Amino acid sequence: MSIWSRITAAVSALAKGEPLSAVFEHLRTPPERSVAFTIAVIALGAKMAKADGQVTRDEVTAFREVFQIAEEDTAGAAKVFNLARQDVAGYEDYARKIRAMFGDGSETLCDLMEGLFYIAMADGTYHPNEDEFLARVAGIFGLPEAKFRRLRARFVQDVEPDPYDVLGVAHDAPLDSIREAWRTQVRESHPDRLLARGLPEEAMKLAEKRMIAINHAWEEIRKERA
Repeated sequence: MSIWSRITAAVSALAKGEPLSAVFEHLRTPPERSVAFTIAVIALGAKMAKADGQVTRDEVTAFREVFQIAEEDTAGAAKVFNLARQDVAGYEDYARKIRAMFGDGSETLCDLMEGLFYIAMADGTYHPNEDEFLARVAGIFGLPEAKFRRLRARFVQDVEPDPYDVLGVAHDAPLDSIREAWRTQVRESHPDRLLARGLPEEAMKLAEKRMIAINHAWEEIRKERA
């Protein structure tokens, strides 16, 4: 069943006047947990898309790419996106609700940040206001500064990402340690792991892009050390 079929109840609650931030309270277990992930990306994505002063077609298209929205589900997704933009609650409130729902230290919060970075970079530019927005959300999520920088290095194209930053290892780390870090990230990026964390099947494109970045970083380091 499409995630957009399961999201209908949440949209109905919003239409009846329930604040978007309160909807998260009802979405703690599968399959609702994957619905919650989607709403979280929509809610924060909609808020972030306005951080640089405008919501572009590229940003909306990027969201559709991440979630592979079927044509018949487009209207439902757009409705949630628009409601998120109109809701009076600030993005900090959304971020706190999301952290409480998924729990401290949850890898799902990192998955969610990847989706936001993907949307932020959709128009080819990384606005200072977007950086401030994402840094603030990452702080509320409790993501370490190093992990936030690692995500930013993978997505922001101003410079070639440092492969050591991508894998989260020191430049002088032994090759065996780097290999183990690479293997750990590969395991954590397996679709089964992501589904267990609450990432919906429709968002597997994020996993594909992460795997490309991880493997590319490992190959660069391996060749450099050789």
